[in-house]
Amino acid sequence: MTPETQAPETQAAEQARPPKIAFMATCLVDLMRPSVGFAAVKLLEDAGCDVRVPQGQTCCGQPAWNSGDRANAKRLARRTIEAFEDYDAVVLPSGSCAATIIKDYPEMFSAGDRWRARAEKLAAKTFEITAFLADVLPDAKVAAEAPAGVGKVTYHDSCSGLRSLGIKDQPRALLGRVKGVEVSEMVESEVCCGFGGTFCVKYPEISERMVADKARNAEESGAELLLAGDLGCLMNMAGRLTREGRPVKARHVVEVLAGMTDGPAIGEGSK
Repeated sequence: MTPETQAPETQAAEQARPPKIAFMATCLVDLMRPSVGFAAVKLLEDAGCDVRVPQGQTCCGQPAWNSGDRANAKRLARRTIEAFEDYDAVVLPSGSCAATIIKDYPEMFSAGDRWRARAEKLAAKTFEITAFLADVLPDAKVAAEAPAGVGKVTYHDSCSGLRSLGIKDQPRALLGRVKGVEVSEMVESEVCCGFGGTFCVKYPEISERMVADKARNAEESGAELLLAGDLGCLMNMAGRLTREGRPVKARHVVEVLAGMTDGPAIGEGSK
């Protein structure tokens, strides 16, 4: 039955139903920083979404795809498509994983392959979380006031989110709605932190120079807290900040937006 042939009361019920959102935790959040996942789910639920965490989700396949392992990338893509395609939207706390689904999945399958259409359909309803909250649900609730210890922050624009998905204004707009948070832009906020997945393994000297520049720029911004939307970048930068003894902590942006900063910052020991 199409929307045009549904009874008016059925259409009204469908429109009143909260959007059924599938949350993809991503590997790093699941294994290294579950608090990011809980903060993201809180933001989505506070925005009125019916949030589900589908069983069977695993790696999106990005490392395999970027390393040339096309067979395993496609295998993981098919598994992800099957797990997530029946929801109204798919939301991830990662620009890089979201970009893999949105940009790379359709390219993995040739025209005429039955998986191509399914990949394109999933790509069309997949969002990085700050883009979803700012662009799709502009009235979404965020923390009314800055959590304790959060004041001046600076923001790193992760490569995949910025260059593949155009995410730049959205996290800043959301932070601007949290009373007491001041965004102090660092120099070269759009420059790569040097992580780049396997890039830091293949080219460690270049990677170390890039993250050293990023750590210095973060401190020189005057901010006490460095935020970003990709945990890989944050772990890389937090590690450098800690090793150099710089007075800047690192967190995923959703932790501040959800007001969930009671736990240790990235790279800190448990309190």
